[in-house]
Amino acid sequence: MYSFLTTGTWPDYELLDAGNFEKLERFGQYILARPEPQAIWDPHLPASEWQRAHAAFTREKGSQERGQWKLKPSMPEQWIINYDQGDLHLKFRLGLSSFKHVGLFPEQDPNWRFIFEQTKKRRAPTPRVLNLFAYTGAATLAARAAGADVTHLDSVKQVNFWARDNMEASGIDGVRWLVEDAMKYVRREVKRGNKYQGLILDPPAYGRGPNGEKWQLEDELNEMLKLCRELLDPQDHFFLINLYSLGFSALILDNLTTAIFGVSAGQREIGEIYLHDQGQRKLPLGTFCRFAT
Repeated sequence: MYSFLTTGTWPDYELLDAGNFEKLERFGQYILARPEPQAIWDPHLPASEWQRAHAAFTREKGSQERGQWKLKPSMPEQWIINYDQGDLHLKFRLGLSSFKHVGLFPEQDPNWRFIFEQTKKRRAPTPRVLNLFAYTGAATLAARAAGADVTHLDSVKQVNFWARDNMEASGIDGVRWLVEDAMKYVRREVKRGNKYQGLILDPPAYGRGPNGEKWQLEDELNEMLKLCRELLDPQDHFFLINLYSLGFSALILDNLTTAIFGVSAGQREIGEIYLHDQGQRKLPLGTFCRFAT
């Protein structure tokens, strides 16, 4: 089933506007303006509203990623926001990085709720969940809050420290932290015969492991998903993958999940994730596939 997922009502986050290759967002009490390559249309709000931003990101000349933030005096470099959806209550420490990111992808809200709900539905008394390319841990915390034994894996040590901060701010503990190359770890887990009731993947288009291991999405994803099939508990599991690579169609995930996991169209959700702004324009922010027994 082809689906479109978007963020629900969330008092501490709002996409105010998007256009002219930028987006204007509110995180808690602070408004940020930063680049967004898919917002090719005109902004909805007047320039005066964009000028209210407490921080605005400007790219370095010749760089698609790096840049610097221009801050108003009232803008801190780090702050905490709340996330409260139903029975799921988390806190996230945000910060202004030199790559325009703030440590959170708010469009993933529907997937955090999926993880929380599906973890609670597992038949295993303590479901085992593996979160690969786990970044600052929002998905990890959703699974742990639902009672899972969670392994959080990311190749960047500083990112794992950030995820720990989010865990502590949320009043959660007991997560297993790994600074590791995802492909190497998954191969070892398959050899060890380990099984998981939940698998979460959020792979980048490209990246490096802690020892320089190369990750290229189009080259590695097919093998990664075959290994994940071996790790899933065949009778009791949920699976979620997100892709952010521009031009990576949801049809690719359709083909891969059909061939590798054998799940039919009626057994899974697949499609696009987006945010809507105050003008009700839909900003596409990636593709996803998820399913559960």
